[in-house]
Amino acid sequence: MSIFRDKQIKHFLIFVAIYNILLVGIASWFYQNQIAETKSMFVEHDTAIISSLLEQGVSNEVIATAIFNTEVSTNGTELLKFLGIGENSIGNSLPYFSQFHHYSLIKICFIGIVLIFVLLLGIFVFLWSRNQLFQQAGKVINNYIQNDYSYHLPQNSEGEIFRVFASVEQLATMLQSQKETEHRTKEFLKNTISDISHQLKTPLAALAMYQEIIEAEPDNVETVKEFSTKIGAALKRMEQLILSMLKITRLDTGNIVFEKTLYPVKEVVENAINELTTRATHEEKQIIIYGEPNQMLICDMDWTSEAIGNLVKNALDHTEPGKTIHITWEKSPTMLRIFVSDNGNGIAPEDIHHIFKRFYRSKHSLDTPGIGLGLPLAKSIIEGQGGLISVQSDLYRGTTFTISFLTKS
Repeated sequence: MSIFRDKQIKHFLIFVAIYNILLVGIASWFYQNQIAETKSMFVEHDTAIISSLLEQGVSNEVIATAIFNTEVSTNGTELLKFLGIGENSIGNSLPYFSQFHHYSLIKICFIGIVLIFVLLLGIFVFLWSRNQLFQQAGKVINNYIQNDYSYHLPQNSEGEIFRVFASVEQLATMLQSQKETEHRTKEFLKNTISDISHQLKTPLAALAMYQEIIEAEPDNVETVKEFSTKIGAALKRMEQLILSMLKITRLDTGNIVFEKTLYPVKEVVENAINELTTRATHEEKQIIIYGEPNQMLICDMDWTSEAIGNLVKNALDHTEPGKTIHITWEKSPTMLRIFVSDNGNGIAPEDIHHIFKRFYRSKHSLDTPGIGLGLPLAKSIIEGQGGLISVQSDLYRGTTFTISFLTKS
């Protein structure tokens, strides 16, 4: 039974067993002692009678016959009654019995007191240890109620009570996790709102300024045309910012379910750069893809293409006209890697560890387009599908982003 696994109950039951053995031992000893004392009392009583008879001149034969006689006569009974000795005689008239009774009573009282004390002591120790355990548990549970999870319930023993403690501890862990999740969610929403608010200030201020200029010169066609174009660019930047933030937020909160299917890597890459080739041509840059066309990848086509596309956009933003962006891939028995490399400006060593942070903009790239969300979004997409993304860069020589996916064995 699980109740016997409780260490305190086990110790108490061991104590009860030892106590019962002790009780039986003491009862046996007391029985033997009483028999010995009874024999001693009878021998002493017979000795006193014999001594008295010898003093009165009674012969040894008569005394021996009287001592070993087992028959009761009427005369003997009458004589005892005359002397006031019988079953209802008071103790004072039977000195040997009175002494025996006195000593036996003292022994019984002493032994009884000792046994009761030992029993009460054992019960007290058990109840005290149990109470200490409950008090300790009560304090810990009180801390849990106060949202303090730094203390833990006793978990170093077995038994029903410790199973209850384990369940309470598990519940506390779940509550703590829920509290931390709620806190992280609130912080995330707070930071997200703060980031969006901060990032929208600049284009909104620009829109207000452009609108004032157009209102001030409504008849100047060139001015209206120029600032209308700027208004369009600002609105496009705002749209891009909001869409990117919404995507990252959905990824962070787990609202995106990736629909993974087996696709040729080449098809995924081509889908990623489909809308970027025109920009590359316009900027006099070249995008080259190379890899085994039959190699396959299990992924979500749309999201993975967007992640690769963001890496290509970043490469286009940081390469000069006449430069080249290479997209290659290779497959090993355990890994498939996609490389997006360029021979552009590279990333400064002090920036390399920050490029995946949201809205991070290096001081070396303030004059380049972008809002600082492309790389964080690509990282969230790849890691959300169980992949990894890494970067290597040499300043003024180029950068290579590597996307890695495990392949099925």
